[in-house]
Amino acid sequence: MKTVMITGASGLAGAELTESLLTKGYNVIGTDSKPNRFVGKPNYSFIQANIEDKDKIVGTIEGSKIDALVHLACTVDNDFPNIITPMQEKISSMTDKYLYKSAVNANIKDVILISTHQVYASSKSREPIRETADEKPTSEYGKIKSDSEKVFAKTIAKTNVTGVIARVCPFYTKTFVDNLHARIFDPKDNCSYIYGYGDYGFSFCCVYNLVDFIAGILNVQQGITYQGVYNVCDTKPIFAKDIVEFLRANHKLGAVIQRNYGADTIKAAVAFGNKAAKIDYRYNDVSTVMSNISYDNTKAQRISTFRWKLSNTK
Repeated sequence: MKTVMITGASGLAGAELTESLLTKGYNVIGTDSKPNRFVGKPNYSFIQANIEDKDKIVGTIEGSKIDALVHLACTVDNDFPNIITPMQEKISSMTDKYLYKSAVNANIKDVILISTHQVYASSKSREPIRETADEKPTSEYGKIKSDSEKVFAKTIAKTNVTGVIARVCPFYTKTFVDNLHARIFDPKDNCSYIYGYGDYGFSFCCVYNLVDFIAGILNVQQGITYQGVYNVCDTKPIFAKDIVEFLRANHKLGAVIQRNYGADTIKAAVAFGNKAAKIDYRYNDVSTVMSNISYDNTKAQRISTFRWKLSNTK
């Protein structure tokens, strides 16, 4: 069975991916700054190290027989907080400089980079955003991942590495709801809110859809071309009203007030500017709330079924 190395193995997605791969019989090498519940389990090796610890990470990559590398470190909801600082930018850049080159030197066949939907330019229509759409990140996190994609593509060009870039929408599970909550919560007023009846939606990614997608990449039959960029997200957006119902049923939500969209749009444009939008991963841009911006995962559905959604997440 294949050996898979996962950076950021103790984070939300890293832990779920580790559990899935171990269940399927893979050998897993995990690395993170903190240990996880799999340490000591059969077929699992853990290297405790910060991702910028080049010597430890490179030693593991080039000293082990690894078939696939999944780079989950340097992602929000994993190692990075929602506020992106210059230090996070530096850590990601330092990692890009050695990680992919080490994978090439170690003759790793598959390398999967977890990126973000934030690399795309702002949408000017309601058409689903496809992988061929213009790229122009406006947030610091989007820029981090855009830069990482470019280094990745340049490093593996003309090598035998099969590279996959997964542009993932914000994660959620039944218990991890930070990204869901951020779409209906105003931290300035410390309250939840909704416009109209909440018939407007946001694109998210159930963590288990990402896990299934990665497992699908690792199981692609020989001879099938799968290298490239994929949008990884739930097949349908989640409406604001569904977020409210979900959080009320599974968490403590409290009161939800109904607000005026037009007034909020004007107030946001005048009073708050773009600083928060650039550094806060979970910033909710009021001007785009009613646009129902979505991402087309048709290409990724060739790899996985994307069966998970808000109603059946665990």
